[in-house]
Amino acid sequence: VQLVESGGGLVQPGGSLRLSCAVSGFDFDHYAIGWFRQVPEKEREAVSVMSTSDGETYYAPSVKGRFIISSDTVENTVFLQMNNLKLEDTAIYYCAASSIVTMATGPDFFDSWGQGTHVTVSA
Repeated sequence: VQLVESGGGLVQPGGSLRLSCAVSGFDFDHYAIGWFRQVPEKEREAVSVMSTSDGETYYAPSVKGRFIISSDTVENTVFLQMNNLKLEDTAIYYCAASSIVTMATGPDFFDSWGQGTHVTVSA
């Protein structure tokens, strides 16, 4: 499985970014795929996860109502639309896929990871 993220960058508070994750070698129909983020000295946390089997989604409370996860199964790409960005959204964002479970939020359940893309929210 190969995951390649893109779309990170510098944005002002209140702005928007869309992250993309190109996926190859993954069974898109049966497992979980999502976005995590990490800042220095903190654990990696789930931002949003999607079950590709039934469309169930999870959003971290801190991003609910601002971020939207979606997928294009034809292009095998997962997106994270991030709106109304806040300073505390600054992090490295990782795309991850699980061939173990259909829905999870713990990083240990995800066995494939992208290289990460930086998102910086700053005035």
